[in-house]
Amino acid sequence: MFAIKFWQTLARYSFCCVAFCVCAIANLAAFSSTAFANTVINSNSKSNLVINTQQQSRWQQVQTLGRNQDVYFYAWGGDAQINAYIQWAAQQVKTKYNINLVHVKLSDTSEAVSRVLAEKSANNNNQGSVDLMWINGANFATMSEHSLLLKQWANKLPYFALTDPANNPAVTFDFGLPTNGMEAPWGQASLTFYYDSIAINGKANNKLPTTLNELLNWSAQNPGRFSYPKPPDFLGMSFLKYALVVLHKHSSENIKAQLNQPATTKNTAQVLNPLWDFLDKLHPTLWRGGTHFMQSGAQMRRLVDDTELSLAFTFSAPEVPAAVKRYDLPNSIRSYAMSDGSLSNTHFVAIPYNASHQQSAQLVANFLLSPEAQAQKQKAHIWGDKSVLIQSTLTPDEQALFKTAKPHPSALPLNSIKRTLSEPHPSWVNAIMQGWQTRYGVSQ
Repeated sequence: MFAIKFWQTLARYSFCCVAFCVCAIANLAAFSSTAFANTVINSNSKSNLVINTQQQSRWQQVQTLGRNQDVYFYAWGGDAQINAYIQWAAQQVKTKYNINLVHVKLSDTSEAVSRVLAEKSANNNNQGSVDLMWINGANFATMSEHSLLLKQWANKLPYFALTDPANNPAVTFDFGLPTNGMEAPWGQASLTFYYDSIAINGKANNKLPTTLNELLNWSAQNPGRFSYPKPPDFLGMSFLKYALVVLHKHSSENIKAQLNQPATTKNTAQVLNPLWDFLDKLHPTLWRGGTHFMQSGAQMRRLVDDTELSLAFTFSAPEVPAAVKRYDLPNSIRSYAMSDGSLSNTHFVAIPYNASHQQSAQLVANFLLSPEAQAQKQKAHIWGDKSVLIQSTLTPDEQALFKTAKPHPSALPLNSIKRTLSEPHPSWVNAIMQGWQTRYGVSQ
């Protein structure tokens, strides 16, 4: 999502004059990307964010062409809370731009990828059915590789500057791959564990596990009280990636480096064998003896609510208090972060290269980045998705939108995440999934 080039550190031995020129250009690009110049962006916005004359002219054209259109937003539809938020956003863009935002609900993002790929194969290069899509790192890698995404638009969104891209690589890289303006950040998330305090606190053999190794021991001492969704479910894959990264914590630097490189026939076994060894020990201790796995995070949450599980996890910490407030989880639920690290990433929206309503999709994506929309989304009872905006870039009035009352008892305590773990290269998702299906999927 970034039309702004990411300037890498200049070599120490570059000629001084060249270094000076490049630095000057880099600083100019960063200044432009943060977009604080002379002209107010949008009369409908309360933000004091401003852009230069050239950017303003481009955005005015986007606004002119983008109004009064339909936008087909292909996004996962498996969570009622998220669906309700998208409907709220649809009402807002209807009011602001007379855009009819249609949420096309997916069970998996790959469905949208397949549709765009089929349209390209049929030479449908400008009347695509997907205008905007909620995308993850693995699908971004696939679509980028096959030139299925519109380029250099996300970094030109007026509100993109509020993510402080010059100092925040989390919004310009996706699973280690540069986004090159093909994605706009939408939210941030980290793997967060939650538990039923009544079922765990004060009971024998129920000391809360705070590392992967402790989790293995805890599950052995409390059989059937933990499990994870089966791949290719996103949350299940997130747990497996967390385990994989932690298991290589003490591996050689060469092995660790493989996680950030494409999976190959040569390195797959070497990298993944520790994961299979770990799962061979863990599975017999899981819910239903590891012979059956739940299908989704929502099902895992229901099993906690039904007291079948005592320990579970989510990739969105605010989702836990939101679920408690909705009575989807009991009041005894508490959240925490693993001390050996929390898998973290930013999630994005993208526009296919052949989208029928590209300007309209940009208007929607920009609204989704606005302080108004980001603050609404971060509210625990709405969605609870962490904002991608950097508070220091906001006005006092905009910062006030994010202030909340006293945190709910089930919420993740402030500053709980002491160590974040980066996602491995997206190619490892398929390698893990294939290996898992071969070893454990036959009886599912």
